Amino acid sequence: MAWTQRLRQVADQISTIIVGKRPQVEDAIVCLLADGHLLIEDLPGVGKTTLAQALALSLGLQFKRVQFTADLLPGDLLGASIYQREGGRFVFHPGPVFSQVLLADEINRAGPRTQSALLEVMEERQVSLDGATHALPAPFFVIATQNPLDQAGTYPLPESQLDRFLMCIQLGYPDRASERALLAGQDRRAALAGLRPCMQPGELQAAQQAVLAVAVAEPLLDHLQAVLAASRDGRWFVEGLSPRAGLALLRAARARALFEGRDYVAPDDLDALLIQTAAHRLRPLPAAGRGPREQLRAMLDALPAA
Repeated sequence: MAWTQRLRQVADQISTIIVGKRPQVEDAIVCLLADGHLLIEDLPGVGKTTLAQALALSLGLQFKRVQFTADLLPGDLLGASIYQREGGRFVFHPGPVFSQVLLADEINRAGPRTQSALLEVMEERQVSLDGATHALPAPFFVIATQNPLDQAGTYPLPESQLDRFLMCIQLGYPDRASERALLAGQDRRAALAGLRPCMQPGELQAAQQAVLAVAVAEPLLDHLQAVLAASRDGRWFVEGLSPRAGLALLRAARARALFEGRDYVAPDDLDALLIQTAAHRLRPLPAAGRGPREQLRAMLDALPAA
């Protein structure tokens, strides 16, 4: 398909910076292609922030970064109306959220009040303040990084906010060969400075529209509903996947199909993205003794083949 080569150029360029993590790079591109938001959860120093910067630079998008801290207030993120004595009126001063890519760095180090300020932003792509509504630029993506919850000074994200992230991925440590290339290669800041856009924002929006035209057959919907029903039957999770989660998984599968050069969704598209799209929305039964990702894999293995 026409978009596949362009999207692979983006992935190729990012992979020169994020070495040895091609599947995660492709997941990030698929998430943004599906017009979703991305949560990157992992230890500090594995390249979460660098991936977000490389993605924005490779797509030619306006990028802003906010370091989330315990004392960050909603106004620091959204902006504020400031009284101007000369004009005798309040004037809205936009915050850093008014960008095409917002990197919410270490999002779970901010308090719940600030985290909740992102809910309307992520869902409605707008900011409501002092009785006025301000539209955000398009395209608009939130890429948030999150440290493990057992680290000091972190707050768990509420379920309502986790549900706004289309996908959650982990980078992990590089393998030995990739780490050697990283250690022997160019400094990451210098490498980022050398990146050039492989696509323009208008092209990305056109690709997002093309995602909506990717065909979904009835048997594929049967497979998706079987996955949703299994998550809700009480054997695996405290609560199952919501209809919104089902729509999110279908949207991500359509985007992956377009990335792979197909005009239809295959069962492999759903299965390849289920962990990234659904695990952060689920809590395993206490007796399971497994995390959500492992429990979801076990549930998938127990399902009949599509």
